[in-house]
Amino acid sequence: MSKMAPNCDVANLNLAQQGKARIEWAAREMPVLKLIMKRFAEERPLEGVRLVACSHITTETANLARALKAGGADALLIASNPLSTQDDVAAALVVEYGIPVYAKKGEDVATYNQHVRIALDHKPQIIIDDGCDVVATLIKERKEQLADIIGTTEETTTGIQRLRAMEKSGVITFPVVAVNDAQTKHFFDNRYGTGQSTLDGVIRATNVLLAGKTLVVAGYGWCGKGVAMRGRGLGANVVVTEINPIKAIEAIMDGFRVMPMEEAAKIGDIFITVTGNRHVVDTHHFLKMKDGAMVCNSGHFDLELNLTGLAEMSGEKRNLRPFVDEYEIKANGNRVVVLGEGRLINLAAAEGHPASVMDMSFANQALSAEFLRKNHGKLHAGIHTLPEEVDVEIASLKLEAIGVKIDTLTPEMVEYINSWEHGT
Repeated sequence: MSKMAPNCDVANLNLAQQGKARIEWAAREMPVLKLIMKRFAEERPLEGVRLVACSHITTETANLARALKAGGADALLIASNPLSTQDDVAAALVVEYGIPVYAKKGEDVATYNQHVRIALDHKPQIIIDDGCDVVATLIKERKEQLADIIGTTEETTTGIQRLRAMEKSGVITFPVVAVNDAQTKHFFDNRYGTGQSTLDGVIRATNVLLAGKTLVVAGYGWCGKGVAMRGRGLGANVVVTEINPIKAIEAIMDGFRVMPMEEAAKIGDIFITVTGNRHVVDTHHFLKMKDGAMVCNSGHFDLELNLTGLAEMSGEKRNLRPFVDEYEIKANGNRVVVLGEGRLINLAAAEGHPASVMDMSFANQALSAEFLRKNHGKLHAGIHTLPEEVDVEIASLKLEAIGVKIDTLTPEMVEYINSWEHGT
């Protein structure tokens, strides 16, 4: 029987049963988080902690929320992106699991900002952030609440960049766990999750054949590596743009063409940005694009594409199909197609990362919250990496869950690698 709905702002509570079925389906592919949830239910490491999670409200996030609640947390969820919420999942979290959710797919910026402030009204002690909006708003607008903070976590490369700037400015007064820097997060979530789900979003939005197309990937970090790898696997001719010489060489060694965006703009059929920076595709790039070129973003914020500039240099925008908008540039008559309104294409037009990948990412989030609670008062203010042994534990649990065994060192091997006396 459905439970009494707590305070919420979701699109349609009648979608709860559909959302519950999808949440349970995702849970099948999240064995590590299932084990953590079971232990949390027994040990209650987050008992009584007021916790806010700002994340994409997906089936995978729902299973993280269930684990946090099982651990005793008084949790509240908001969306980390206006287009990433799955409305049936939001309804199920509220009705079936009794977790307050403030998120609607397609919410405007004003509503999004209102939800951030509602989250802070919860007076959180732990914040799980995705893009750093909650933490940034806390520091700018709610300084009186800083003393309550046990610590925060951050899921994204973009958020970590913002946090490093905050740390440099001296405004962080609490410990932060950089979940994005855990190996079981960025190696798998960023590379394999973003790689697959980004192209899934492009294909669902457009139904175009990628084989034979020139795919321009802006940025060759872990996300860019994944998109480029999967793009090549689907037959695209992949071009990489970069500002980092080391990453540019790596892309060349991996078999991709590398050139400035200024040159890539002339030949690209599809452009995907994954940099975490602003205006990576700018107005002068749009002017050089061929007629019908498609642009989209899989970085956290839509400002990687200068859509304001594109709108100003174009006539009336035309919506061709869901998540597909066409701009006709007045100067040359060429049409530029923007996918997913420039927001995360893998969540705007598809379902985000597969559950098996998020199993490890959200295991990191759950264990990071536990780590902050257990070490309250012992950690210095600023950015921390989750201890390596936790990373190894997550990877070991994943291998166990999928039935894979690996070798272990013999005592002689341990002695050898820890000694300087043995040579050739």
